[in-house]
Amino acid sequence: MNIPKSSFPRVVIVGGGFGGVALAKELSGKEVQVVLLDKNNYHTFQPLLYQVSTGGLEPDSIAYPIRKILQDYKNFFFRMAELQQVVREQKIVVTNIGELSYDHLVIAVGSETNFFGNIEIEKNGMAMKSIPQSLNLRSMILENFEQALLTDNLHERDALMNFVIVGGGPTGVELAGALAEIKKGILPKDYPDLDTRRAQINLIQSGDRILKEMSEKASEKAEDFLESLGVQIWKNTRVTDYDGKKVSTKTKLEFEAATLVWAAGVKGVSIKGLDAENFLVPGNRIKVNEFNQVVGDSNIYAIGDIACIQSDTTPYGHPMMAQPAIQQGTHLGENLVRLFDNKAMQPFKYKDKGSMATVGRNKAVVDLKKYRFQGVFAWFVWMFVHLFFLIGFRNRMVVFINWVYNYIRFDREARLIIRPYQRDYSKFNEPRTSKKEV
Repeated sequence: MNIPKSSFPRVVIVGGGFGGVALAKELSGKEVQVVLLDKNNYHTFQPLLYQVSTGGLEPDSIAYPIRKILQDYKNFFFRMAELQQVVREQKIVVTNIGELSYDHLVIAVGSETNFFGNIEIEKNGMAMKSIPQSLNLRSMILENFEQALLTDNLHERDALMNFVIVGGGPTGVELAGALAEIKKGILPKDYPDLDTRRAQINLIQSGDRILKEMSEKASEKAEDFLESLGVQIWKNTRVTDYDGKKVSTKTKLEFEAATLVWAAGVKGVSIKGLDAENFLVPGNRIKVNEFNQVVGDSNIYAIGDIACIQSDTTPYGHPMMAQPAIQQGTHLGENLVRLFDNKAMQPFKYKDKGSMATVGRNKAVVDLKKYRFQGVFAWFVWMFVHLFFLIGFRNRMVVFINWVYNYIRFDREARLIIRPYQRDYSKFNEPRTSKKEV
């Protein structure tokens, strides 16, 4: 990889997400050589991916070059590489561009969509965990409406305009709200020759409430907001299959929909060399101790979504969100500096700063440690927090201007099919059944 040798200890960070970037920043200026590896050359602000999918933002608004983030740091090197294996015995990582030795290795590769082994849903449904996936979803949504103009079969047309979102967490709730606003304010203007009122947005949750990680008040209010926007919410319903046109559930409830977005769960990314059972917990997360050290190897650490610190208060680990990753990255950087100075490391303690979700224009729910509120004020808080954590002044300004424009004009300018998503529409010529419920 052409990384120069150094008298300083080499810390290899795999993953340029929230945790990896926070760790690299914390080690800047220290007597350590930092090598950051990522399969992309940019950091993605994942909480706003749904706005890329629905045409509210362009992808460069929520992406930022990794090299630019850390360009002023000494002894820092970045390589665009994909991790293939960790060889613990030799303290080497194997990537698609070569091998690299390490003194300390930090795994911060994040998570990926968990389809729970359902191959058909994985094949025919859409995930939304990366910018390319969000662009695919945006293209497919728009292509479906273009295709709906070309058929005179009412069932086919309805299916092409229908959406099913599986998973009532923040991602599913925010996406459902954004689609509802598009249906109300944009589709009638873009497609005047379609009866877009027939378009359905269905949010399916396997449990008895949406936003189950938040307070019951937040769940109830979010549900009220969604229903006021015309979203149909189906609780205690588990999706079992999707063939690209029909969504099946454990009951006899079925949906005709050309678009199924799977937001029902995530799992840790598999890593060869750290994939033995003694390294993992359910959800494919790597077991680490209170110092984020991988159990069984004191020179390997894991932070963020991929890491699981189990304790009496966190039996399933910390939430797979940005804040734990950022805090773990910063704390691990401090601990590594202590280690290099022959000082004792300090255990990680997560500071829960609350959770929030937006449902649409002037509609959001916020749960803080001491305060819980919903509505317009919560919506402004949600916007401020997301703008604050975006990387780069330009990105903050672009996103802010887009939000102001969209708010005033009731519009989303980025509804462009830049990269067509190849979808086989011939199956929609087959006989179809109507949605039913028992």
